[in-house]
Amino acid sequence: MRCGDRLLIFDGGSGLRPLGNALMRNGQRLHFDLFYSHTHLDHIVGVPFFAPCYQAHSDIRFWAGHLKPDSGIEEVLRKMMQAPLFPVPLDIFAAKTKFRDFAAGEELHPHPGITIRTGPLNHPGGATGYRVEYGGKAAAYITDTEHRPGHPDQNVLRLVDRADLMIYDATYTDEEYPSHHDWGHSTWQEAVRLAEAAQVKTLAIFHHDPDHDDAFMDRVAAEAAAMRPGTIVAKEGLVLNL
Repeated sequence: MRCGDRLLIFDGGSGLRPLGNALMRNGQRLHFDLFYSHTHLDHIVGVPFFAPCYQAHSDIRFWAGHLKPDSGIEEVLRKMMQAPLFPVPLDIFAAKTKFRDFAAGEELHPHPGITIRTGPLNHPGGATGYRVEYGGKAAAYITDTEHRPGHPDQNVLRLVDRADLMIYDATYTDEEYPSHHDWGHSTWQEAVRLAEAAQVKTLAIFHHDPDHDDAFMDRVAAEAAAMRPGTIVAKEGLVLNL
């Protein structure tokens, strides 16, 4: 997410590798912040393969809001980048790195003019949702979280209220949800309900179930657009301007 000349990255799964390669191609000094929703493997596994981490001209801050007081984001990444899981330790990073742990619910100000509101999400082990406010616009990033049917999550509603963009965990459909209760994920229909209740301008559903093929997602896209015109099914490479 670009806010002026600042780059904010949310989560660090396998997509972090191609992003890092793209950032390296411009040859400029890289300053950015990486905010984690949580630290399950699918959200952190890209870090060891993120090229800017190995460049001395990079300045990277890692943020997490669900680990205090028992752990911290630096400790989690160190444990991942050690034998027998990975041959290269965190200390090999040449970039200037900082690790910032906070409690979900705190308000962050990573750079002048950028306000990030945070809140706890309903996911095994905890997770954090984010609302980024910059230049009169607001974008909310809400994953991984599980709703309770008929009881909208007030933490989520506060983060997405009248947002210009809401990015929401839509792993399942309402029909699939009962067999995935307590797995920590939501549905695209719940995303639509939340977007309507919070008067969100644009809804982007993502965190798709890997078992849903392209044909399935095409049907979801059509149904979601029929239920709430303008709803976007996010896909790799999608760029949105607010």
